[in-house]
Amino acid sequence: MSVFLAKRITTLVLTLWLTTVVIFIVLEILPGDPAAVMLGMNAEPETLAALRAELGLDRPAMVRYFSWVQGLLHGDLGISHTYDVPVSELIRERVAISLPLTLFAIVLSTVISIPLGIIAATRQNKPADLFVMGFSQLGIAIPNFWFALLLIMFFSITLRWVPAGGFVGWEAGFFPAMGSLILPAVALGLPQAAILARVTRSSLLEVLQEDFIRSARAKGATERRALWRHALRNALIPVVTIMGLQFSVLLAGAIIIENVFYLPGLGRLIFQAISQRDLTVVKNMVVVLAATVVFINFIVDILYVVIDPRLRGGDHG
Repeated sequence: MSVFLAKRITTLVLTLWLTTVVIFIVLEILPGDPAAVMLGMNAEPETLAALRAELGLDRPAMVRYFSWVQGLLHGDLGISHTYDVPVSELIRERVAISLPLTLFAIVLSTVISIPLGIIAATRQNKPADLFVMGFSQLGIAIPNFWFALLLIMFFSITLRWVPAGGFVGWEAGFFPAMGSLILPAVALGLPQAAILARVTRSSLLEVLQEDFIRSARAKGATERRALWRHALRNALIPVVTIMGLQFSVLLAGAIIIENVFYLPGLGRLIFQAISQRDLTVVKNMVVVLAATVVFINFIVDILYVVIDPRLRGGDHG
């Protein structure tokens, strides 16, 4: 296990380093003046020179890179040009919305999809299976922003059950705040549930055809016991992979949904930073989200071994 962890941690560190290099090159090394992008083409030369000095653009690229990475390691993400506050403070404020929304959506997706996938796999080619396949096909085909608009029209405008957008704040209480996240979580979670249900069904059907399942049945195991004790655990590896990817997608890719529901989360912060040409926020937000994705993939790798310890052996060869 120690060799396995050492290799995974080494991969994690190298990936994070390459991420910072790519982001720095794209935003600060490629042709174009970041200060001119932020201020616009009609900026006064004095203002432009002052911003270049503030951003450190008058220093060599390598010096700027190592200074930036050193700041990242100490939690210093710079100062937002638009808001004139530390970027880390902006992220802390917005993650208090985006993280609960993502967790809400992934829990909703998991609770719906895994039971549906099991039902479909154990009733292959029967009405229940056809229903799950139809649901998954529909969920994959419908764009989540269009689904979000339908949810707003029906539950907010027609029935008036939940707010159409905005966030009341956690100071208003847990349930009012979660009420603001219900529709966004459904808009994010149901399309992902459709994908996860399909993966669960396919993985479970494949495992149910394996020799060890036939052996378990031949030794007298009931269908229920063979399913829950033997098949499901082995079928979970691709499911966990998709869940890890989905968490990353939901956290980093909720820009459209947060804008549809006017939620002041990380996605909306990135959208505003891009539209306001605040490259300091864009650069550091991208590296934080990329690091989040890398860490989630690291956790998924660890879960592989927890689910199936035999996978550990591949790292010793």
